Amino acid sequence: MTNGRSTTLWRSGAFVAVAMGVMNVGTYGFQIIAARALGPSEYGAVASLMAVLIVVAVLQLGLQATAARRIAGQPGHVAQIEREILRVTYRAALALGALMLVLSPVVWQVLRLDGLAPAIVLAVAAVPVTIMGGQAGILQGERRWQPLGLLYLGVGIPRVVIGTVCVAISPTETGALVGVAIAMWVPVAIGWWALRAHRDPGETSEEHRIRPIAAEAVTASLALLAFFLLSNIDIIVARNTLDEHDAGLYAGGLILTKAVLFLPQFVVVIAFPAMSTASERRKALVRSLTLIAALGAVCIAGAWLLSDLALVFVGGDEYAEVESKLWLFAVLGTVLAMLQLLVYSVLARRGTRSTYLVWAAVVVMVLATLTASSLDTLLVTVIVVDTALLVVLTAISFWRLREPIPEPDAQVPLAG
Repeated sequence: MTNGRSTTLWRSGAFVAVAMGVMNVGTYGFQIIAARALGPSEYGAVASLMAVLIVVAVLQLGLQATAARRIAGQPGHVAQIEREILRVTYRAALALGALMLVLSPVVWQVLRLDGLAPAIVLAVAAVPVTIMGGQAGILQGERRWQPLGLLYLGVGIPRVVIGTVCVAISPTETGALVGVAIAMWVPVAIGWWALRAHRDPGETSEEHRIRPIAAEAVTASLALLAFFLLSNIDIIVARNTLDEHDAGLYAGGLILTKAVLFLPQFVVVIAFPAMSTASERRKALVRSLTLIAALGAVCIAGAWLLSDLALVFVGGDEYAEVESKLWLFAVLGTVLAMLQLLVYSVLARRGTRSTYLVWAAVVVMVLATLTASSLDTLLVTVIVVDTALLVVLTAISFWRLREPIPEPDAQVPLAG
């Protein structure tokens, strides 16, 4: 009986892994298509807009982490948690969309866009992106891997299909963003379908009211914001310190970086519940870091030995000047993937102080890269800063995990 259950869980976990793989292929397949259709200069603007969207999506991930942790820890309260999570999610989505709309002139100027329209479309896209986070967190917390996998499929496939059609109709940065914004409503529809069933009331608690949930989501989002600023600030710096052509080449190389970063994302999703358990978190962290490092090593070797194939992946001959550096972009992606896991490990054990290091690294990154006068200098500087943070954060994480840490429900404040 136990073996049957384990097999079922493994198959479900494997489905999530495959679904997230398809999601990433679809997401970055669209970026490859956009890079080819638009060329380095125009695509540089699209890449910077997508980087901002990834940063904006930290609220989505904060809501997902909050929902997953609470439901996994107290399944008897699932009905209350789901209800309150969705209420917080819808309000947060509308508020974030409105905020991004107000800030659209700033986005236009900072990213040096051709017009205001792409920044407005970005604000619209922030709404479904945020809603999806609350939905995914509920499914993850309940370990409903099948609908969660379908939701991830709904992110990747529609983006490449709808996005390609929109770019073909209007080969501009606005056309590309319109495709992304429309496609993001597909996973929201899948999430609504998966959560449509009525639930028994179950247990209730003041701990799972709107305010505590919102507070935890904000805390998690701030930690993830630091990471995503760190992993995306370089493209914004490139748009402002390099010429348009080199900034576009750098953006093309980052397609490979982001692919390597998100390739092992399924590891984080599946490992997160174990990293939230005192008896399992150390083993889960070691195994997950090892797996991500191994996947990264394969990607680095592939980018080194098959650079011509990797060049096709990032946009083709127009990006030939960056071919010899693609393995370095793969190194950067591997380092960022390991950093991402460490940040989620901190969230799982309800740590706080470790996130300050990530914020400090963001400041160092900005100061160190603002004077970069070439693509090579910018790339090496980014790798050095991220690697230094990885070494320090890994050492601190394992230092904190030397002894068992009380479960989150014990309400013992954690300093790490």
